[in-house]
Amino acid sequence: MVADFVSADYSWLSSPSGKEHAWVLFKAGKNREGYFTNEDILTQAEKAMDILEKHYPNEDHVLVFDNAKTHLKRADDGLSARHMWKTPSPSLEGNFGIWVNQKGLDGKPVYGPNGKVLKMKVQMEDATFADGQRQSLYFEPGHPQAGLFKGMSLLLQERGINCEANLRAECKNFQCLKDQTSCCVRRTLYNQPDFVWVESLLETACKAQGFEGIFLPQFHCELNFIEQCWGFAKRIYRHYQASSREADLERNVLLSLDSVPPTSMRRYEILNHPT
Repeated sequence: MVADFVSADYSWLSSPSGKEHAWVLFKAGKNREGYFTNEDILTQAEKAMDILEKHYPNEDHVLVFDNAKTHLKRADDGLSARHMWKTPSPSLEGNFGIWVNQKGLDGKPVYGPNGKVLKMKVQMEDATFADGQRQSLYFEPGHPQAGLFKGMSLLLQERGINCEANLRAECKNFQCLKDQTSCCVRRTLYNQPDFVWVESLLETACKAQGFEGIFLPQFHCELNFIEQCWGFAKRIYRHYQASSREADLERNVLLSLDSVPPTSMRRYEILNHPT
């Protein structure tokens, strides 16, 4: 399989010499190289931004991504009310937190004797008041309950939302009535602006390198003009002689991608984004 970036101006993203590419080839499958995860997407995006910074520094670039779950993944400790408790944690041993994979100095997961990835509990990141001030989800040092999770009710009270703080924790199975925004404590907190607008890891990575990363609306994927570029390449690929040799498969994939004319890419882009 292949993942790549395409531009109506530059075609498939590469350096002017063609020696540096943003594409990634991988052998998909559980028993092969796995699947294209969010970490893979982040690595490829960083590679693409490096090419743009190095070879096209005098232009403003925006990276556009499909509205897919692997693209929208947030940090493991990212702000979310989905599993929060209404009341404060009873003790540090049973404190509310997020279970994340342990990672070694090399950034890779640490495995235990049973072959499973070791987990560790961390605190959820801070929230933000309407005026931009930090709101800690945990009692601060010096407080009698220092380090304990405050609970959703108190978090709302600190924001001046007192009536809703006394509602039930959540509607049954969090299946709130349509268009309700304050029917339970969880829904009320869930709809607070800082809880809604948590950045994805991809957005954070783009900002770190000075790029803007945006997501297309949720619609049929074939309205994204890259899908038509894939379709063109697949049509060409079918003309090559069938082979089971991986070297042939890889060569044919790259030849097929190179066969998509920039003029067709521009036409696809105009058809999908008419002025």
